[in-house]
Parts: sequence; structure tokens; C-alpha cells
Amino acid sequence: MAAIVTSDLVKRYAEVTAVDGVSLEIPEGEVFGLLGPNGAGKTTLISMLSTLVKPTSGTAVVAGRDINREPLEVRRNIGIVFQEPSVDDLLTGRENLYLHSMLYGVPRAEIPGRIDRMLEMVKLTDRAGSLVKTYSGGMRRRLEIARGLIHKPRILFLDEPTLGLDPASRKAVWSHIRELRATHNTTIILTTHYMEEADSLADRIGIINRGKIIELGTPDELKRKVGRDLVFVTGALDEAAVRALPFVQSVELENGRYKISIEESGVNLQALLNAGGRIDEVEVRRVTLDDVFLKFAGQQISDDAEEHAEGIFERVAVNKAVRR
Repeated sequence: MAAIVTSDLVKRYAEVTAVDGVSLEIPEGEVFGLLGPNGAGKTTLISMLSTLVKPTSGTAVVAGRDINREPLEVRRNIGIVFQEPSVDDLLTGRENLYLHSMLYGVPRAEIPGRIDRMLEMVKLTDRAGSLVKTYSGGMRRRLEIARGLIHKPRILFLDEPTLGLDPASRKAVWSHIRELRATHNTTIILTTHYMEEADSLADRIGIINRGKIIELGTPDELKRKVGRDLVFVTGALDEAAVRALPFVQSVELENGRYKISIEESGVNLQALLNAGGRIDEVEVRRVTLDDVFLKFAGQQISDDAEEHAEGIFERVAVNKAVRR
């Protein structure tokens, strides 16, 4: 069953088309990564799906509810962690979760138990009574994830959830995301600029640029579209023998060493070395999502006007969410 289905979704801001005819289907329980340059339309798309902004045209069904006709029902079924911090610094961690529970209509008798479970899940039990202004960046992010989950949403939107965090805090957030998927079958839509994050967490990735989804697939599928792994070797290479190998695409001499393009270096590297003659040094470079991003979006980074429009929207979205 699909958690999200969009149909020709469009959002325009004056001269800028932030989202341009996006049709997409995301099944239940999937971690879906949304990648794109600044201003490409990632946050605008998420915000339409979460009913914070109305589409110019088109529609979407989120958790079985139409975003145009049933926005309140959509909101009851989703959680959001914004790119911008949105927890209240002057409340404790526990008070933030209590306030959010009340706003989402969690039965009063269930609130204390849910808060305790959420705090334990994000490892903030010991700091539950501390003011949020005393939290580190990683602790704030973990609290925001707990807040987004306390009303048991079927779908969780994470907009740059690890932006600005140190590597240790980032990996802690990754761990929580994996736990959500494993234990609750939560559908997660993740935007990120960290390619390692998308590669590690996402089942599928959509690359968005200038408001359009320009590529869609699993991380491995997208990498295969870019090309094969590269092996750099120095030494007395037996070029003829290497070229004859069925998994070798090309052999070039570059800056005093050979650049060999091969399929699945993890499987075929040893066979290459066995056939290659006298090899003194070897370096393997596997295709990464950085290569995918540069190939499909690197030459098409959206202009400052679109980035500015989306930046304005992000602030509006946060303010609306606080007031709702």
C-alpha cells in the first residue's frame, strides 16, 4: 500500500516555479531520500505534502487522505522535523513533548507513558527536566524527532535532520531513524545534503532539480547509471590481457598510471590483479552518490531567486507549524 501518492503537483511563487509537476509514489515503510541543490524544491514539496502550503495545482494523497480536501486528517497522520530548530528553548524536554502531545490530541492519560518511551528511545531520559536551551545540537535534534513521533504518525518528514551536527551526533540520529523503520514500519521522507546519509539510510532516492524529479531509483541503481568503478594501477600492466577481461570497460594511461573502468570492483578486483602483470600499486574508487548528484544536478543548480523563495517559505512553514 502506498503511503504517499502525488499527482502532477505544482507550486509557484510569483516568477518562480518551486515544484513543477511532481508525480510520485512512496510505499508504506520506505525510507525515501530526496536530494537536490539548494532551492531545488525539496522543502516546498515536503511542505505541500504536510499541508503547510497549498499547491498551485495538482494534488497528493498522504496516509490515505487528500492534502487539499482533508488537511487536518493528513496532519494527524504525519510528523515533521524541520530544517530550522523549532523546539521551545524556555521549556524542558519533557514540557516540549507534553505541549506537542496536547496539540495533537493525544489522550491525556496516555501522555506520560508516551513521553517516557520517546525520551528513552532518543536517550534523553536523564535530561528530560533540563531546559532545552542547555541541550547540545544533537540533543535538540533527537528531541525534535521524539516530538515528531509522540502522536504515533504513520509518516515522518525529516528536512535536513542532521544539518550542522558533528559526526557522532549525526550517526546517533541515523541510528534512531533505522530504529523507527525496524520497529514501527514508519514511512520516512528524508531530505539531506549528506550523500553518505542518503546512501546509508534510503531505500530509494529521488533527485529533484528546478522543481522536477529528474532521477529516481535505489542508491545502487543510480550509481550504475553514472558508470562503473575505477581502478588506478601503476606498474608493468599487461594491457591486452586486462582489456580482454569481460568486466573491463576501458583502460587509459593517465598521469603515469593506468585508469581502468570495471564492473563491481568488489567482486572482480582480484581477477584483474591476477591478469594484470606486474602491478606495483593499486587504488580503487567506487562510484558514489556524490558522482550521481554531480552528474544529474551538478550543472543545473537552481538560481538564487528560487533559493531565496524557498528560504522564505521555510520560515513561514515553521511559524505555521507552531501556531497550528
